[in-house]
Amino acid sequence: MARLMLDTCAARREIGTLVPHARFLPVVCRRINDMEISVHFSSQGQGRPLLLVHGIGSSSRVWRPLLPPLISERTIIAVDLPGHGQSQPEQDCETFAGLVGNLECFLEAEGLNGVDMVGFSLGGRLVLELARRGRAGSVVALSPGGFWAGWERAFLQWTLLSSVSALRLLKGFVPGLAHTAVTRSAVLAQLSARPWALDGDDVEAELVSFTATSTFNPLVIDLAAAPMQEGPAAPSTPKVTIGWGRHDRLCFPSQARRAKAAFPGASLRWFDHSGHYLIWDEPARALEIIREGMR
Repeated sequence: MARLMLDTCAARREIGTLVPHARFLPVVCRRINDMEISVHFSSQGQGRPLLLVHGIGSSSRVWRPLLPPLISERTIIAVDLPGHGQSQPEQDCETFAGLVGNLECFLEAEGLNGVDMVGFSLGGRLVLELARRGRAGSVVALSPGGFWAGWERAFLQWTLLSSVSALRLLKGFVPGLAHTAVTRSAVLAQLSARPWALDGDDVEAELVSFTATSTFNPLVIDLAAAPMQEGPAAPSTPKVTIGWGRHDRLCFPSQARRAKAAFPGASLRWFDHSGHYLIWDEPARALEIIREGMR
């Protein structure tokens, strides 16, 4: 197999999107076809590194509610997946397989093979796949995708594409929708068990990110058609924890048993008062599960 050549970009700049003074570092992986892949990520805190991977249409900002306690315990590395946030779209980032390859390239470039990982939604599936490939340390997958079957595939594609199409039509009204409890509840009814209680700034940033992600539609279509996520984790993976919201209306709770069957060694932890966005619905519970999964 042709050898992958890696080159870390020397240019570094202060952006501070997640937390003031967070450092965002662009990384470039040079592949054998001379294509450059740029992945933006933040690095903050102290201690052993912990990689955070967001969901589809989102960005590293989604982790903001969990960051203050986490950065006091670990060095938190939060990526923007290619085509998301501040990372530019790449030729192979419209598929799940392409995103896995991008993350593997990133891990090689930064010397992070075997790093502990937490993923949410699409990110949850990505970290499970990296665990299967023997690329991860301990893994916590929150609301992971990839375990839908039958009609759930068509439902996933229809509901995500129609919802984001509507948001794009209402783009100019997003701030008002996000900062009013009634409209926020209507917009996020499928994703949160308590949307009226969520932070308006966080919701606005997430909705804007959905509308701005140019790879959203083809990635949804690929995810809905792709085979179910396979397991188990490689023997080198110390621990796998899967978290699921009992009120998840996107990745239904019944899918949790398929995830557990694919990763029989995993611990399954329930969030009794959460929808899909369990890191927002029950942030204290999410922190508890992350800490438990990293012990």
